[in-house]
Amino acid sequence: MKKSANTRTTILQQAFELIYKKGYQSTSIDEIIATTKVTKGAFYYHFKNKKQMGIAVIKEIIQPKTIDLSISSLSSSNSLYDSLYTMIEELLLHNSFLTIEHGCPLANLTQEMSPLDNDFKQALNEVKSLWTDAISSSIIKEQQNNTLNSSINAEEVADFIIASYWGARALGKLSNKTSTYTHHLKQLKLYLTGLK
Repeated sequence: MKKSANTRTTILQQAFELIYKKGYQSTSIDEIIATTKVTKGAFYYHFKNKKQMGIAVIKEIIQPKTIDLSISSLSSSNSLYDSLYTMIEELLLHNSFLTIEHGCPLANLTQEMSPLDNDFKQALNEVKSLWTDAISSSIIKEQQNNTLNSSINAEEVADFIIASYWGARALGKLSNKTSTYTHHLKQLKLYLTGLK
């Protein structure tokens, strides 16, 4: 990888870490520059402003980490129920990218920035839509194979699974205990079983 590409990646990764811990609005460009040890000129070579960098964090850091894990879980040879459960379990309990005290970066940015900026809202909605599509496509495939109730609305189920995951992450931020996640997973298993 070229030095320029490495610098850009470093900026995005460090910006993600700061935004994940402090929020987008509380993270300054100067703080990102100090953390990455790049010059202001290097920052502005890659991003014309903080907003452009924030959108890049969503598209190049958050989206791949969320969608790649989901797709790999959903494309496993396990049953749909096991795949959906494993996807959420991995995100909650086994993902070194996320911490209990900081929640879900996609949900955090959605709550913080969607009411304030349409470009952020659009970028965040694109990630959420990709996630919804990945889950609902798996559900539809099972329905076509006659292994899942055909009257179930795949998109509604996908949105519910994502919303319940975001809620578990938010409650985890309050409790700072993994038991919040294990309680959620127990209820998720019951919900998924009810889809049969």
